[in-house]
Amino acid sequence: MSKNPVYKSILLKLSGEAFLGDQDHGIDAETCVSFAKQIKEVRSLGVKIALVVGGGNIFRGGVASKHFGLDRSVADHMGMLATVLNGLALQNALEHIDVPTRVMTAIEMAAIAEPYIRRRALRHLEKDRVVIFVAGTGNPYFTTDTTASLRAKELNMDAILKATKVDGIYTADPVKDPNAKKYDDLRYMEVLKDDLKVMDATAISMCMEYNMPIVVFNLLKEGNIKKVVLGEKIGTTVR
Repeated sequence: MSKNPVYKSILLKLSGEAFLGDQDHGIDAETCVSFAKQIKEVRSLGVKIALVVGGGNIFRGGVASKHFGLDRSVADHMGMLATVLNGLALQNALEHIDVPTRVMTAIEMAAIAEPYIRRRALRHLEKDRVVIFVAGTGNPYFTTDTTASLRAKELNMDAILKATKVDGIYTADPVKDPNAKKYDDLRYMEVLKDDLKVMDATAISMCMEYNMPIVVFNLLKEGNIKKVVLGEKIGTTVR
C-alpha cells in the first residue's frame, strides 16, 4: 500500500441505507459520526472530497410510486428531499470535528443549502472544503448513482468510491447465496452485460464513456475509505 494517495480527489457515494446503522429507519447518529471521522482522516491526506448522498433510509421514490400509487415525479421529488436530511446530518457531524463543509442542492432551498453551481463547487474543493451534494440531479427518474457519475465528471474527480454494506461486487447476493464469488476487478461492459447491481446502467455507461474508475467497498469497516485512497486492494474496482 502506498503512503501517498493514489486518488487525489474522490466522489464518495453514500446510499441512504448507509445512514441506518443498526436501525430499521431514519438516521443513526453514531454512524454519522463514524463517517465524519473517516472523511476527516482522508481529508488530512490532502485528498479533495465530494459526496453524493441517497435518501433510501427515509423515503424511496420508486418504491412509493410502485406500491402506493404516487405519481413517479412526485415520489422522486419526495425522495430528493430525503437526501437533504441525510446531507444536513452529515454536515453537522463533520463540522463538530472541525471539518469545513458545504451542502449544495440541485433543488433550491436557500435557507439551508447552496444551489449547485459547478464553478462554486470547484472553488469550495480548492479551499479544501468537503462538498455534500443533495437532491440528486434535481430531476425525477434519475438515481443518485447517476448524480454521482455526473458530478464526478463535472468536477474532474479521480474516482467514484461507492460505499456499501458488503465488501465488493459478487456474482450473486452473498447474504442469500453462500456460493457467491467476489470480483476483484471488473470491466464496465461486464457489469452491464451481466446486469450486476452495482449502479444503474445510466451511471455505469457515463463512467465507461469517460473512463471514471468505480471502487465498491464496505464502508461499515472503519478505515476502509483511507485504504482505498492509498491504493490497498479492497472491494471491487470497475474500470
